[in-house]
Amino acid sequence: MDDLEQSLNRNILITPVDYVLNWARRSSLWPVTFGLACCAIEMIATASPRYDIARFGAEVFRPSPRQADLMIVSGTVTWKMAPVVRRLYLQMAEPKWVISMGSCANIGGPFAYGYSVLPGVRLLVPVDVYVPGCPPRPESLLQGIMLLQKKIDRLSISGEREREEPSGDFSSYLPPDDPVRKELESLFPPYPPYKPSPELERSVG
Repeated sequence: MDDLEQSLNRNILITPVDYVLNWARRSSLWPVTFGLACCAIEMIATASPRYDIARFGAEVFRPSPRQADLMIVSGTVTWKMAPVVRRLYLQMAEPKWVISMGSCANIGGPFAYGYSVLPGVRLLVPVDVYVPGCPPRPESLLQGIMLLQKKIDRLSISGEREREEPSGDFSSYLPPDDPVRKELESLFPPYPPYKPSPELERSVG
């Protein structure tokens, strides 16, 4: 009997379920293939042999947001691009995370007071990690990924997140009749009821 217990002690590992899940999530981050401006070149460089983002399990850049769980917003986000960023985020798999890379994504960068640039991607998506710089070097992005991994380790099984959710209020940035504002507001809860296009109704009917 003692031999059996010793054998079991050598071959059975007991650990909390959320620890195993978080370990799997942090070790296999799949970023969506998504770049906006000069910061995207630095993001691409992290996949090169010199920096090797594969060491962190994040080298599988997915072509579809439905296959990805990490969005790296790398570059300037204009108001015309904002609905696309929000829509891509909504299509990503849960649980999902966001890294804001560079000054433009963080606060608008040198275009912060321009009429066409979003003053921070936090207005569109909840940001987990901010990577400063203009543009930040690949080492900075790798540091941001390591910080995100530490954050994932603290994720509880209840799903509570340590980040601020965007409100979806763009009244202080865009006029009421602005088509971009209307499209953005439709991408925040409460979502409007789905209405198929007339072309789809004719094809189904």
